[in-house]
Amino acid sequence: MSGCRRTGNRRTGALVADRGWKRRFDDPIPLPRGRQLVTLEDAGKYITTLPKAEHNAQEWQAAMEALILVATLGGSTMFARIGIMRALNRNVERVFNPDRKDHHWGRRKLKGDG
Repeated sequence: MSGCRRTGNRRTGALVADRGWKRRFDDPIPLPRGRQLVTLEDAGKYITTLPKAEHNAQEWQAAMEALILVATLGGSTMFARIGIMRALNRNVERVFNPDRKDHHWGRRKLKGDG
């Protein structure tokens, strides 16, 4: 196994590395103030520039570990993306909004019920 995978059609035969810090995320990760993390390298540099107290937070340590594993061993960049998104949103409180969606429970309407 060469560590590369084919993408595109047979004519172009483009090869994309399965490992390395230059790999791109499937979708860029939006940051506060409009910046984006496009590659694993961008994400690693971003984490290393965080203030020490924030950098040492458990969520950021887990995100960095996921980045290193994906960059060195290969695998889906989605794992690293999830780690970074969890770290970025670690202080965001999720609140359930019952008005957001209509309730679907209750008597089921059948075709002949009209």
